[in-house]
Amino acid sequence: MRLAVIAGFLVVLCVLVLTPAQGDPPREPWAADWEALRARPYPAWFQDAKLGIFIHWGVYSVPAYGGQESYAEWFLRGLQLGDTLRTGFQERVYGPDFTYREYAPLFRAELFDAGEWARLFKRAGAKYIILVSKHHDGYCLWPSTFAPGWNSVEVGPQRDLVGELSAAVRAENLRMGLYYSLTEWTHPLHRWYMDPPETIAPYVEQHMLGQFKELVSAYRPSLLFADGEWFNQASDFHAAELIAWYFNLMGDDAIVNNRWGAGSDIGFLTPEYSSGLDLPDRPWSEVRGLGRSFGLNRNETLDAYMGPGDLVKLLVKAVAHGGGLTINVGPQADGQIPLLQQERLVQLGEWLAVNGEAIYGARPWKRTAEEREVRLDRIDPVLDFNWVRNSPGKPIAEDNFSATWTGWIEAPHTEVYTFEAQVDDDLRLWVDGTLLIDTREQVADGQIELEAGQRTPLRAEFAEERQNAHVQLFWSSNGEPKDLVPASCLFVSDEPGSAHGLQASYRSQAEYLCYTANHGAVYAMFWEWPGPEAVLPIDHPRDDLAIKLLGREGDLEYRRTQDGLQIDLSGIYPNDLPCDHAWTFKIEGLD
Repeated sequence: MRLAVIAGFLVVLCVLVLTPAQGDPPREPWAADWEALRARPYPAWFQDAKLGIFIHWGVYSVPAYGGQESYAEWFLRGLQLGDTLRTGFQERVYGPDFTYREYAPLFRAELFDAGEWARLFKRAGAKYIILVSKHHDGYCLWPSTFAPGWNSVEVGPQRDLVGELSAAVRAENLRMGLYYSLTEWTHPLHRWYMDPPETIAPYVEQHMLGQFKELVSAYRPSLLFADGEWFNQASDFHAAELIAWYFNLMGDDAIVNNRWGAGSDIGFLTPEYSSGLDLPDRPWSEVRGLGRSFGLNRNETLDAYMGPGDLVKLLVKAVAHGGGLTINVGPQADGQIPLLQQERLVQLGEWLAVNGEAIYGARPWKRTAEEREVRLDRIDPVLDFNWVRNSPGKPIAEDNFSATWTGWIEAPHTEVYTFEAQVDDDLRLWVDGTLLIDTREQVADGQIELEAGQRTPLRAEFAEERQNAHVQLFWSSNGEPKDLVPASCLFVSDEPGSAHGLQASYRSQAEYLCYTANHGAVYAMFWEWPGPEAVLPIDHPRDDLAIKLLGREGDLEYRRTQDGLQIDLSGIYPNDLPCDHAWTFKIEGLD
C-alpha cells in the first residue's frame, strides 16, 4: 500500500512539474529580484478573504503536552532542552527509554475525514486553509522522498494527509495553503537551534530546496507560509529564487507570508498572539490559536480558550484595522478536532452568516474604532506575574495597559532591605514615599531600612507596551536571602486584621466599536448592545441616510445631535436581536 501511494505521488508530481498552471494569462516570468518581487501586487482574493484556518497537526499531537503558556508543537525542542515538565511527562507516560521518533507510529489519524474538516471550515466562514505540512521536527504529512521513514505515508497514518485535505478543501471552493518550516531541529546536515546559523548551506542545498519544490509542485498551494527563519538571512535559504519560482508556477493568485529570513521584507504580515497592527503598508493577518498553543495542548485549562465573543471581536478589530485573522485548530492525533474548537468555529460562522457583508471584502473606513478607558480592580497577593501574551484580566487589553499596586509592607526584621525588580516593560516602586526603583531610568534596585512589625506604605506603578508582559518584586537583607516579597508581609491597609496582598488597579484603552467600509456603505459594529439608542460620534452626517441593523428588516430612525449620530433602538428588544456577541449597523449615504 505504501509503495503504491508513493508511486502514485511521484507520477502526479512529474506531471505537475511539467505542466504549466492552467488559465494564467501570458506574462513575463518573475526574476529573483527583491525589488520586483516586493512590487508585485497582492492578490485580491486574500485581501477580501479576511478569515483563514491554520492547522497544526503532526507527531507532536500524540503527546499533545506542554506548559500552560507554551506551544505544544515544540515538544521535541523541550526534550532537547531538558525541560523537566516535558521530560517528566514522557518518562511517566511512555517510559524512561522512549524517544520522540517513537511517537510517529502512534500518530495514526484513524478518525481523520478530510471532507468533514473542509465542511467544518466552510461552515466557520473561512475562505482559506493553511495546513502545517512540515513543522520544525521534520516530519512530513506527505510522502516526501526527502524524508524517508519520517513521513505520514511510511510511518503513522500511511496516508497522504496533505493530498487528502487539499482535495477536500478545493471541493468546498476554499483556497488551500501550506505551512513549511525552512529549518529542522534534528536534520544531520544542520540542527536548527544547535548548530551555528552560518553552517546551514549544506542542509539548504542538499535537502530543503528539493523538498520545498517537491511539496509545492505536487500540491500547488495558493498560499505559502514559511517559518523557522529567524537566525538566518533570506539569502541563506535562496528565498528570492524560491519565491520567484513559486510565483511563476502558480500565477497571479499566489501569495507568500513574511517569514523568509532577514533582508526579505516581503509577504503578508503575520503578527502572532498580539493586539494586531494598525493600517500597515501591506496585507496582514493575526495568527493565533483558539487556546494558548497552536498544536493541541492537553495541559491547557478552559480559561485558556477564547469565548465566542472574544473570537468575533478579534476578527472585527483585525478587519477594521486593515487586516484579517488566521485562527488555528489543533486536532488530536486520531484526526478529530476537539469539540470545543469545533464549537468556537461554528459560533464564529453563525455570526458571519448575519454580518459577513461588513467583513468579507471590507476595507478600513476613515475612522477605524472608538475607544474608552476600562478598569479592573482586585487584590493581588504578590507581584509575581508573567502574562506573556495575555491580558491581566477582562476587560484590560493585552498591550498598552498600566497597573498600580498600593498597600503596606511589614518586614520580619529591623534592617536594611534591598528591593529588586524583574520587569517588562517599566516599573516604579515607592516605599515610605521614597522612590527605590525606576526602570525607565535604569534603576532596577534600591535600599531602605524597615522596622520589624511596623507597616510601611508601598506603591508600585507598572506600564506595559507590547507583548511579553511580566513583573516580579524581590527583596533581600542580611537576614533574608533574595526572594519574592511574600503575601504574608503585604497588607491592603494598616488596620489590624486587614487582608494580605496589595490593592491593584489596572487600566487600558479598549475598543467598544469598530468601523469597516464595503459596498459603498459604512458598517459600525458594537461589542455591547447599546440599549434604547446607539450614538455614533460621526461628524456632520447627512440627512438622507439609510440605517439598518444587519439581520433585521427595515430602516432605523435616527437624528443628528451634538454627540454625533443617534440611532433609535427603542423598538428592538433582546429577543429581537439577530445574533450574539457583536451587532452591526449598516449606514448608506455617508460621504
